[in-house]
Amino acid sequence: MRIVCIGGGPAGLYFALLMKKQNPAHEISVVERNRPYDTFGWGVVFSDATMEAMRAWDPESAAEIEDAFNHWDDIEVWFKGTRQRTSGHGFVGIGRKKLLNILQRRCEALGVELVFETEVASDLDYADADLIIASDGFNSKIRNRYQEVFEPDLVTRPNRYIWLGTNKLYDAFTFDFRKTDHGWFQAHIYKFDDKTSTFIVETTEDAYEKHGLGQMDQQGSIDFCQDLFSEVLDGAELMTNARHLRGSAWLNFNRLICGKWSHFNGHSHVVLMGDAAHTAHFAIGSGTKLAIDDAIELTNQFNRHGHAKEHIPAVLEDYEEIRRVDVARIQNAARNAMEWFEVVGRRYADTLPPEQFMYSMLTRSQRISHENLRLRDKAWLEGYERWFAGQAGVEPSADGRVPPPMFTPYTMRGVTLKNRIVMSPMAMYSAKDGVFDDFHLVHLGARALGGAALVFGEMTCVSPDARITPGCLGLWNDKQAEGWKRFVDFVHGNSTAKVGIQLGHAGRKGATKLAWEGIDQPLQTGDWPLISASALPYLQNSQVPKAMDRADMDRVKADFVRATELAVTTGADWLELHCAHGYLLSSFLSPLTNRRADEYGGSHENRARYPLEIFNAIRAVWPEDKPISVRLSCHDWFEGGNTPDDAAIFAQMFKDAGADMIDCSSGQVWKEEKPVYGRLFQTPFSDKIRNEVGIPTIAVGAISEADHANSVIAAGRADLCAVARPHLADPAWVLHEAARIGLTDIAWPKQYYSGKQQYETNLARAAATK
Repeated sequence: MRIVCIGGGPAGLYFALLMKKQNPAHEISVVERNRPYDTFGWGVVFSDATMEAMRAWDPESAAEIEDAFNHWDDIEVWFKGTRQRTSGHGFVGIGRKKLLNILQRRCEALGVELVFETEVASDLDYADADLIIASDGFNSKIRNRYQEVFEPDLVTRPNRYIWLGTNKLYDAFTFDFRKTDHGWFQAHIYKFDDKTSTFIVETTEDAYEKHGLGQMDQQGSIDFCQDLFSEVLDGAELMTNARHLRGSAWLNFNRLICGKWSHFNGHSHVVLMGDAAHTAHFAIGSGTKLAIDDAIELTNQFNRHGHAKEHIPAVLEDYEEIRRVDVARIQNAARNAMEWFEVVGRRYADTLPPEQFMYSMLTRSQRISHENLRLRDKAWLEGYERWFAGQAGVEPSADGRVPPPMFTPYTMRGVTLKNRIVMSPMAMYSAKDGVFDDFHLVHLGARALGGAALVFGEMTCVSPDARITPGCLGLWNDKQAEGWKRFVDFVHGNSTAKVGIQLGHAGRKGATKLAWEGIDQPLQTGDWPLISASALPYLQNSQVPKAMDRADMDRVKADFVRATELAVTTGADWLELHCAHGYLLSSFLSPLTNRRADEYGGSHENRARYPLEIFNAIRAVWPEDKPISVRLSCHDWFEGGNTPDDAAIFAQMFKDAGADMIDCSSGQVWKEEKPVYGRLFQTPFSDKIRNEVGIPTIAVGAISEADHANSVIAAGRADLCAVARPHLADPAWVLHEAARIGLTDIAWPKQYYSGKQQYETNLARAAATK
């Protein structure tokens, strides 16, 4: 094949040498606009895993690269007068120029043609090529020529950064956080050769503007950074290699992903690679890794399909399918890390103690979990666990051990939970006339015996017309209260768990069939009139609700007060007000469902007015020594709906009204929503509200392992974790997760003690055979 790589960065060079090595008959050229052996940039970072792949594919270049690499395992964080260090992280750094020079020499040795000082304006300049690799970087002219085909999705991020260097050498990947009168600045520092370290300084747009950095020339910016980070520089100077850039040289990161990566231009197949196809923020140092991985996978697909031009379409199809998955995974991790640094000042640096700040930073991408940190640096993590346990009032045992974060106690008002796991409210649709019966006693009682610290029943409706379905639990009469009391007494008498009651009103989502008969589908018979903030049906075939008037509001408020008074008689420990998922109170909060023109519609204050009336009314009759949490939909996942920023505003209002905790869920407000699912996908909402609003939170959504919960709690992203579906599959989920991570001193019900021993023994045997 005739192959032309436009752009002589890592992607184009590495693909060229791999393909030439696999089949020397290929005629391959790399066309680069710069001079021979000339390039710009400081150091780049690889992981050990990327280096392993390079050793497998081309040991010759890998050996030379490794000789030039600087390898380190430690991360050091300078923060609020402290220096903390942890090991086991496995990074390698190399100068960008050195890396490209090695790849250039290897290409030449294999017979790849290198063409320098040539600016390529169009892929059509190489009409004789069978395959054109558009590896011409983020500003790719080839990609821009076919924007309607490649569908580039470009987002400019808010933070500013400047890429500098220094001759001071650092023996760890170092992060330095400094607060100024106008906000926080952070430096990302790593050594990449025997003389030089990369020194990236980042800050918010607000701090950048208020310090006048946009009006400074490059030297002015360098002087500013050198003074700000003088302690970590210890007399060394900062320098730039971007004198060709005009102005201050501060940049915004641009996140790029393309809808399609390949195109046939009538003569040649064109495929994007490296930064031309996708970018990943420097916070996790994966840009060069992605480029190398692109080159490896495209070569791999030619090996699978055959090195002939008739196989190119199939090769490109499989290449894109495979790489898109890994790129999405890396970009998601990079986005998490990038967003952490974008809000680090107000969300973490101003609120977290140094120990927890360090943990939060290490786990910022969500790729590194609690147990992964244990593998990397057991001593450091155990030291952090002792610190965290100490904050919860737990003293180490005689051997120095403490429970991991999810198994530390938590106290709110007069209620102490034995651990941080909540059984989330989940509708069972199995009540008759709203009565808590034997099914609910067995179902919820089993979870209380199974180790959860706080067990919620499903959303409990405050009146017959507040139900979602005819099978929903209720709390509007004495018989229902007696059923609840029977359960509360059972839990208090047979376990150390606490009981929570979540009060709610279905609003426009009411009068529907049981879930297994047609979720959200309206009842054909036996329905009841619906009310909501506005007269908008949930589905096209749903009943149109009445827009509530003042009389309706007064009646429903009285229903909530009566339900709360009945809840008091049950002896329940915790109350939650349901203001999420498109139910009645949620319908007031969301602009999608609240179209009112009176004092209950429009602004945040107006939309929250009625939910706050309800909250204040129930707080007044609920015992002072018992908590009330509020469940919010923190993202409507639909254009024009509430966002996490809106949720934070509402959380502040409920905090000011006396709410103890925000239960951070999302969605189910608008049927056409488009949520983005994934592991811990709703935890960022909890993180934002806890650390920006300053109110304790419950994280929910796709938390399915102890490792997840420990990571969330330890990082301060939530105070409690609500686990839903795993509890449906396993009533003893908490006890089983404790055993699975080797925590054998967690108490089981005495009746199940022999099962505990066998369960732990079987786990140990299974681990020994791996």
